[in-house]
Amino acid sequence: MNKLKTIIFAACSLVLVNLGTATADSGNFAGPYVGISISGYGMALDGQSSSTSTDVAGDAQVTETDEVPVGATTPISGIEAGYAIPLGSAVLLDVGATYMNGEAKLDHTGDDSDTVRNVSFKIDDLRSIYIAPTLVLSDTSSLYIKAGLSEADVTVSGDITSPANLSGQTWGMGSRTVLDNGIFIRTEAGYTEYNGIAAHGKGSTIQTTTAFSAEPSVAYGQVSLGFRF
Repeated sequence: MNKLKTIIFAACSLVLVNLGTATADSGNFAGPYVGISISGYGMALDGQSSSTSTDVAGDAQVTETDEVPVGATTPISGIEAGYAIPLGSAVLLDVGATYMNGEAKLDHTGDDSDTVRNVSFKIDDLRSIYIAPTLVLSDTSSLYIKAGLSEADVTVSGDITSPANLSGQTWGMGSRTVLDNGIFIRTEAGYTEYNGIAAHGKGSTIQTTTAFSAEPSVAYGQVSLGFRF
């Protein structure tokens, strides 16, 4: 995460340095737009499960903890819409929202062969709102950095409680190329860091003293095709 923020800070510095030298017209990029996108999402889940039970004598607590590092990669598609506000001849502020229709499933398998103790977390319906300061490099190309707030739905299977949906921050950078007919192509790479997932057993097949926790994060690459009105 720190490395990505360093890269974004460097990109911000580059934008500021070039403000006085860029001569392209921001009007070629200004206004409302809509687009469709295809993304590759790589999700990392660093988590653990812990189970507390009485010992043989029945009067002491024994806690067992399993570390659960999980990775998943999934291709998803989505839509975006926004408005690029010109702030000068070569600078814009892009304000928009995205919705990604796809899912990543992360499984935790119990230590024994009894599958009733298996649980899974499904993360889907990723959405975000963002701002993206943009530097126009030429009449057809621009470079931007992005900061946004992101959310995602979480559903579970297995004898565990349902955790709250995810929320977090997204950072990214990319380029946008606009053609004369208003069609644009956007390429972007970024990172989203979500809040934690927390759940525990309901008591039927998984003890209520068994807790699950995880810290999910997402790195993505995205290509969009859209139209500027």
